[in-house]
Amino acid sequence: MSRAWHVKAMMVGLGVTQALATLHVYLSDRALFSTLQSARRAGYLTVPNEIIAPTLTQWGPACLGGCFFTLTLGAGLSVFALVIAWTWIRLLGRHTGRLAVLAGCWAVVVVMVNAAGFSLIVSAYFLIVPVAVFTAAVRWIAAEPDRNVWLRRLTPVVPLLALSVIWTATADRFLFMDIRDFLLLSNPVGQKVDRFYYRYTLYAAQVFKTLEQQTLKTCYIHPRNHMHLDRLQSILIQHDYLPVGASDAVDVEVVALRDSLTLKHQGRVVMQVSWADFIAHPEQVLRGFSNNTDRYGPFRLAALLGLLVGFPVLLYIFIFTLIQAGCGLLWDPSRSGVLAAGVCLAVGLALLMPLRVGRSRVVPPERVSEALSASSWRQRVSALRSLVDNHMEIGRFAGYRRMLASTHVPERYWLAKALGASRMPDTFSALMVLLDDAYPDVVSMAFFSLGRRGDKQIISEILNRITTSDHWYNQWYAYRALRALGWKNCGTKPSEKDPNRLPGLE
Repeated sequence: MSRAWHVKAMMVGLGVTQALATLHVYLSDRALFSTLQSARRAGYLTVPNEIIAPTLTQWGPACLGGCFFTLTLGAGLSVFALVIAWTWIRLLGRHTGRLAVLAGCWAVVVVMVNAAGFSLIVSAYFLIVPVAVFTAAVRWIAAEPDRNVWLRRLTPVVPLLALSVIWTATADRFLFMDIRDFLLLSNPVGQKVDRFYYRYTLYAAQVFKTLEQQTLKTCYIHPRNHMHLDRLQSILIQHDYLPVGASDAVDVEVVALRDSLTLKHQGRVVMQVSWADFIAHPEQVLRGFSNNTDRYGPFRLAALLGLLVGFPVLLYIFIFTLIQAGCGLLWDPSRSGVLAAGVCLAVGLALLMPLRVGRSRVVPPERVSEALSASSWRQRVSALRSLVDNHMEIGRFAGYRRMLASTHVPERYWLAKALGASRMPDTFSALMVLLDDAYPDVVSMAFFSLGRRGDKQIISEILNRITTSDHWYNQWYAYRALRALGWKNCGTKPSEKDPNRLPGLE
């Protein structure tokens, strides 16, 4: 029972986190669903669309979206609580006074997490998860034998520290992109992980987005007879704050006085600004409003730390324990621990190799043409990345059309991105082919590139695809492309005026 105490204790933490995260995401999704209903009643285009919106009221997507917090925040809190439990038991001799000091320090952390505004469910993560893991660890931890105690303790730690140093030395701002391109998208298993992430991540992301980061926001302006009402509505719509009816719950309530505006959130006055300042700097004012209503800054930071530290450690612990258990069927615990440590080190280095190989093939601009025709798909991807980084015209290289039929997702993804910088008419048809790609990442990048090209004639096609798409992430990129092309979500349906005139282009 006690041999894998650390794994069982972490499973308790992950289970508790998953339950909290499912509830958290579900409540957030319900709030978003209400926002979408208000916007739809007012005639606005909504993202996610009517195909995805019903899933916001279901527990299944909330549970799957909650996995993001389980494997980031939950992993981080569980690892932290496990370290505290081990330290208190092994190093501090279960001293009650020292435990009280540790608990006091953690209470300060909980207060800091709520510094921008108290959140019951956020507090629950930081209180319930560590306590559950700590209690389980104290209950299940085994008594260490006297012989070679410290050697056995260091056996699993040394490879973990070595891998941490090596991976940290490799890390840069392209790390996550390289993991996606050269580690996940290069094999069927990784592609399934990537598909899952992009299918459900926006359900979770909605939880801690600031207002500025949200695709659509609703607002109500009063009095309705204000002299600058039309101009005020136009500015707010330009920044995706959509005016709706007085009976709707809104993200922003705007009280328009003669020379000033009062901005409220959930009935609370957040800021007051003069009419002149708002007209001169609306983006700055709305960003300030978003920052002042953001309660999730520390929570986002904790989730990021969980992703960078907690998840890798969680993965290491599970792999180490599994291998050690297998080796333990043939050898004694000391030898099986050493073998497990060696295998984990080898696995960690093996996972790093595709990233190193991909990065080592940086293509200078003068060799792009040659690299685009290389036999290695990684070399071709590097060439496409060089095209993007150097803002080169891909239409000058005839070989790019062969990539449309590539079986390698990263190649089609970077082709779609490179086509966004093209201004040659012949490349437009290639981008439209990628818009029908079977892989969502490629489709999203094709939408992004359509926005960059600046051709307003494509607006009607993008609008149609938003309403028929069944992938939230693709809709999100399509909406951003519309906004980049100058379209505004004006809330006027074509049938209400001229059916031949596109909404947003009045």
